[in-house]
Amino acid sequence: MEKYLDVIKNSYADYWNYLKQELIHINHWDNYFYGLIFISFAVWILEIAFPWRKEQSIFRKDFWLDTFYMFFNFFLLNLIILIALSNTAAEIFNDLLSVFGISLSDLQLFDVDNLPKWAGLFIFFLVSDFIQWNTHRLLHAIPFLWNFHKVHHSVKEMGFAAHLRYHWMEPVVYKSLLYIPIAIIGGFDAQDVAIVHFFAIAIGHLNHANLGWDYGPLKYILNNPKMHIWHHAKELPKHVRHGVNFGLTLSLWDYIFKTNHVPHSGRNIELGFEGDEHFPKDFINQELYPLSKKNK
Repeated sequence: MEKYLDVIKNSYADYWNYLKQELIHINHWDNYFYGLIFISFAVWILEIAFPWRKEQSIFRKDFWLDTFYMFFNFFLLNLIILIALSNTAAEIFNDLLSVFGISLSDLQLFDVDNLPKWAGLFIFFLVSDFIQWNTHRLLHAIPFLWNFHKVHHSVKEMGFAAHLRYHWMEPVVYKSLLYIPIAIIGGFDAQDVAIVHFFAIAIGHLNHANLGWDYGPLKYILNNPKMHIWHHAKELPKHVRHGVNFGLTLSLWDYIFKTNHVPHSGRNIELGFEGDEHFPKDFINQELYPLSKKNK
């Protein structure tokens, strides 16, 4: 138990020191704090310059709520609980493996350090995106998880910051299901992860932005605003139960597994989910919603 308490204590200290360095030192390209700000401003300028829904305000409905969610989920959540929880869970998992005389390195299929840099990054990106696509499907298909995911689908007007409006339990689910597959590949350093992460953030922001783009032939590979708007549609097609267009960065998986659905542009479709008129409108109550008695 003392070992795990040390992990928790060190996680808080390490992340706090890391966050301070991110705020102070802006002269390295993989700075997540200023990288998020730069990508957000860049996509917001695109929204202002090329608005798809021209009647939508620049400061759309819930703009400031979603902006708060961005920084809470990306940084404060890590400081409050997520890093300590992730590190402790990883330590417990490794200890359980050691009971059977196994370590994660024993499970490693190959090391991307033995591959060209571009190939290693490509494999990391493909594996992580496919796992996240499947995880996203689970968030819709399992009622317990759907109650958490409703926070993200409570968006009524799309804009770039809606990308990071989600309940804090979602990254717990994503990180848990990603842990073993990524560990099996192995060999990634922080800058490798930063390259993929910044690309995913940029595509995610664009998917949620007030932009009417589909990237032409690339729409069959990359998720895009015209495709993702249908993922947020309040009215689902009659032939599906749990949703469509689950892609995060890549649309490829939806086309391969036949979960794609883009019947027309979708510019003015209603967003949300059945019963969303009763869903809380403020941050605190949205976070507490999955735990409320009516959802037991």
